[in-house]
Amino acid sequence: MAEPLWTSDEIAAATGGALAGEAFQATGVSIDTRTIEPGDLFVALAGVRDGHEFVEQALAKGAAGVLATQPVSAPAIMVEDTLKALELLGEASRDRAPAKRGAVTGSVGKTSVTQAIMAGLKLAGRAHSSIKSYNNHIGVPLTLARMPRDAERAVFEIGMNHAEEIRPLSRMVRPHAAVITTVGPVHVENFPEGEVGVARAKAEIFSGLEPGGIAILNADNHWFHVLKQEAESVGALVRTFGTGEGCDARLIDFQAAEGNAFVQARLHGKAMDFPILQTGAHWGLNSMAVLLMLEALDVDLNDSLAALGSFEPLAGRGAERAIRIAGGAFTLIDESYNANPISMRSAMATLGGRKTSGRKIVVLTDMLELGEEAPAFHKGLAEPIEAASIDLVFCAGPLMKSLWDALPSTRRASYAETAAELAPLVARAVEPGDVVMVKGSNGSKAGAVAAALAALDAVGEAG
Repeated sequence: MAEPLWTSDEIAAATGGALAGEAFQATGVSIDTRTIEPGDLFVALAGVRDGHEFVEQALAKGAAGVLATQPVSAPAIMVEDTLKALELLGEASRDRAPAKRGAVTGSVGKTSVTQAIMAGLKLAGRAHSSIKSYNNHIGVPLTLARMPRDAERAVFEIGMNHAEEIRPLSRMVRPHAAVITTVGPVHVENFPEGEVGVARAKAEIFSGLEPGGIAILNADNHWFHVLKQEAESVGALVRTFGTGEGCDARLIDFQAAEGNAFVQARLHGKAMDFPILQTGAHWGLNSMAVLLMLEALDVDLNDSLAALGSFEPLAGRGAERAIRIAGGAFTLIDESYNANPISMRSAMATLGGRKTSGRKIVVLTDMLELGEEAPAFHKGLAEPIEAASIDLVFCAGPLMKSLWDALPSTRRASYAETAAELAPLVARAVEPGDVVMVKGSNGSKAGAVAAALAALDAVGEAG
């Protein structure tokens, strides 16, 4: 029988809690009855609704025990604060596992880069990582608490909306290596200093580095010197990626094709060419960051290149598919999960570089959390759209109206107040041979447009 992830004695020792009821063993840790698995420890967190209200559901689905602050009808470890107890459980997991740990943050690309690193870690041995975007004050300790006791390597995504959110999470993880993918005007409305405040908040990830830890930085980023100074102030060893001479991982060229791309690079001066299953132009630099992180976590270069060569785009983050319609098919590029001025410009450049027999079409919904400059950021997208020679632009949302008004009439396709109203207009307009990219913030419902376009494929099948 496999060794349990946690015994009730270990949970009590880690959290300072006390066992109520019979001793138990847990094979996992869960905070959500919708995704709980048999054998999990259910952590009854306080939230919009008190987690204790869901204990019966957790038990019905096979929970082995509960971490609770009040009496429950199940074996439980009783504590004063379940979130604090989850943090302590995560720290105990970190301390008992031999894993070499990496951490990832940045204004763009955190989740995809984290999962690409995980692909390399899995090839190298027993590995563990964040799932989805579990990168906040709950997701990070939960991911730590789920780490197998024999994990050899692990990578954690760490995010933030405000200053002083990353620091405590980095100190919880205590990474041996940490990367900042890039810094830009994301969540800038929460920073009176503007972008430099965002940069300093991202640099908090270095505060938790183990002694002698490695800080991996984007040398092409405007805030590189601010980040480098912050990293060196805590004694980190700095490694760089970018397009300039002197970078440890230097991107020489990136050539996208349909469904993949070829990267030409130099790693510590050594030339290498390799394929990846990504088409987004930003994946040139992303792949450099992944190589340096995997190197820092003692992964063989052959495993790193194999991982990059087989890592597919995540849903809503550049995934492509051919959608069959009457007369042929068009290509849907789904970038609907998130958007900001940096990723928008990269997306336009990517679409502009595509070869197609049809039109290049972009469907855009509002970028959120940009503060007072939001209308200007949206209007400013007209420039990269022009540079990319995009044929048609569809827009939805009050902020995208600023872009719509700035576009020449030859590029205007349709504008609507909401993504739901825009979706049928796009669906009626697409033609065989088109390449259609859908991009916007998750909160502005860009995914509704992508889903409507994907649904056309079922219609094509039925016909």
